[in-house]
Amino acid sequence: MTNLELRKHANDVRKGIIMAVHSAKAGHPGGSLSAADVFTYLYFEELNIDPKNPEKEDRDRFVLSKGHTAPGLYATLANRGFFPVEDLITLRKLGSYLQGHPNMHIPGVDMASGSLGQGISAAVGMALGAKLGNKDFRVYTLLGDGEIEEGQVWEASMFAGFRKLDNLCVLVDNNNLQIDGPIDQVCSPYPIDEKFKAFNFHVINVDAHDFDALRAAFAEAKATKGSPTCIVLHSIKGKGVSFMENSVDWHGKAPNDEEFAVAMADLDKIEKELDKEV
Repeated sequence: MTNLELRKHANDVRKGIIMAVHSAKAGHPGGSLSAADVFTYLYFEELNIDPKNPEKEDRDRFVLSKGHTAPGLYATLANRGFFPVEDLITLRKLGSYLQGHPNMHIPGVDMASGSLGQGISAAVGMALGAKLGNKDFRVYTLLGDGEIEEGQVWEASMFAGFRKLDNLCVLVDNNNLQIDGPIDQVCSPYPIDEKFKAFNFHVINVDAHDFDALRAAFAEAKATKGSPTCIVLHSIKGKGVSFMENSVDWHGKAPNDEEFAVAMADLDKIEKELDKEV
C-alpha cells in the first residue's frame, strides 16, 4: 500500500474518532488521534488478519493496552471492514457493542482492556503461548507513555526480555501528555528507550506520523531475533485537529457541536489536500 493510501485511511480513522466521541459525548480523542497512524499501519499493512475471518487461528494478535483509546481502535477496525463504519456513532450508548473500552465480543478485538498496565501482560502471555505451541504468529501491544508508570508494565517486560520473546512487539505512544499533564511533570518514565533496553528489549525510536519510518521500524522488529522489540512512537496528542494538538485538555473529553464542526473541517481540509496528491 502506498503512503498516500495509508495517509487517506489514517484521515478516515481520525474522522471516525471525532464522530464517535462527539456522538457519545464522552471518550478519549487525544490519544486516539496520536495513535491513528500506527493503528492504520498495523491494520492496513502490517498485521496478518482477515476481516472476513476475525478469529482465524494463525492471525497476528493485537492488544490495546491503553484501552481508553478504544475510539481509535474502533475507527480503524470499521474502516478495515470488521464492522460497519456507521456503527461508530453508537459508541458508549446503551445497547451498543462499542463500549468505552475494548471487549472481545467486538469483531477484531483479541483482548478486553482498560485497566492500565494489564494489556501488555496479556500480550506477553499470548507471545509465550505462541512459542510453546510452535506457532508463528506475532503479537503487538500499544501502551500509553503515562501507562508505563504502572509497575505491572515492567514485570511483564522483565519476563518478556528474560524469555526472549522475539515474536512480541511493544509500542509506546509517546505523546508526552497524560490526564494530569506532561508525563515528565507527573511521574517521568524517561528515558523510555533506555528502560526497555535494560529489560533486554531491542528498541527503536520513530516518528509516529511518518509511514516510511513506521515501515522500516516494523521490518526491523520482525527481523530481530532473540529479544522482544519496543518501538517508541514519538507522536503528537490530538494529531490532525488544530485545537486538540498538544493539548492535555483533550485527553478525555468530547467536542461540543461547534468544536465538532471545526474538527471535521480540519480533517476535510486534509482530505482535500491528499486528493490533490493523486
